[in-house]
Amino acid sequence: ISWCSWEFKFIELDDAFSTGSSIMPQKKNPDICELVRGKTGRVYGDLMTLLTVMKGLPLAYDKDMQEDKECVFDAIDTVSMCLKVLPDMLSTMTVLTENMAAAGRRGFINATDCADYLTKKGMPFRDAYKLTGGLVARCIREGRTLEQLSLEELQEESPLFDEGFYAAVDLLNAVKRRNTWGGPSPEQTQEQIAQAREFVKNHRKQD
Repeated sequence: ISWCSWEFKFIELDDAFSTGSSIMPQKKNPDICELVRGKTGRVYGDLMTLLTVMKGLPLAYDKDMQEDKECVFDAIDTVSMCLKVLPDMLSTMTVLTENMAAAGRRGFINATDCADYLTKKGMPFRDAYKLTGGLVARCIREGRTLEQLSLEELQEESPLFDEGFYAAVDLLNAVKRRNTWGGPSPEQTQEQIAQAREFVKNHRKQD
């Protein structure tokens, strides 16, 4: 829902899964997402009903427990209904990658990579940390990103900077370098997806 908003605009849902606003013609509401979010309250209610029914019962069957069926069936029906519509919604949505990349650059998530770059060049990390912080502060004042600083501007701060800086702070390269277990690199992401698919496959076999 947040990613659909104008503040983020990272994704756009297909018209089949959204509607216009009753008062703002430019608005596109992520209806399915909002309805599923609303259903969470209902499922939470079912959980609280079940917990309340079972609270304090002795170790045996009690007549109270006939009240557990309705809330369990309702929760299963509600979740199943939500899950049926989500695959089509996700498969038809448009991912606005340029907006995501721009947001990443504005967030200076590659500042650590800048400090690491200087450290690998021989600068003590404490100095690289301080220098990078100054560069980020300058970018914020001037409305720029680290990638937009010229080599001349960078070398005014340290002669260690060279053309390799831009590859070091490239967002995609920064993600690829974090190729540790559970990390965000493409390889690790594919591994996590494969594990999720295997989990679903095994779950279906059990059903």
